[in-house]
Amino acid sequence: MAAGPALPGLFFVFAATVLLIFVSVSSPTWEKISFLNVGSGDSVTHYGVFGFTGSQTHIGYDFNPANLGFDSTTLNTEIIHNLTKVLILYPIAAGISGLAVLFGLCGAAYHRVGTVLMLLATSLALILTLIVWVIEMVLFGIARERFHDQNIDAQYGNANWIGLGALVALALGVCASTCGVFGRYRRHRDAY
Repeated sequence: MAAGPALPGLFFVFAATVLLIFVSVSSPTWEKISFLNVGSGDSVTHYGVFGFTGSQTHIGYDFNPANLGFDSTTLNTEIIHNLTKVLILYPIAAGISGLAVLFGLCGAAYHRVGTVLMLLATSLALILTLIVWVIEMVLFGIARERFHDQNIDAQYGNANWIGLGALVALALGVCASTCGVFGRYRRHRDAY
């Protein structure tokens, strides 16, 4: 193999890409993955990247579970609505980390330049994922507390922790890619 040092970074970046894709297809597309679960019993509303249970898929939304009797004036402000638009960074980070996987494949098969490009793309995906993860934890933390203030059950969903796993995998991918850039890339010559 031309570039064995690229493989550990490639592994972590691929894992992060898969996790970011899972987060990107959260509720309303895939109800099993959500950032915040509001309500109890059969009337649970799941909030995801592109909306919530029963809503159309779109960028940015308001917290409006009408079936729960929620007073949304304390939560549906312009700032909160704009913060939900920032969640689009998850699919963007997934695309960039997918591009990093392609660069890593080139680095693993051909040349060090692929590993360098994988490092750069992974670093950008790491920065985007860190920004969006911090924002979504603050956003859904505020929303959770506002729901609790009105005695409505609200729990964090699994997308928060999947996003954290992607963040850690990207950080490990950056470290492994950095080491891979300085690895040995020459083929061994066979002596006849």
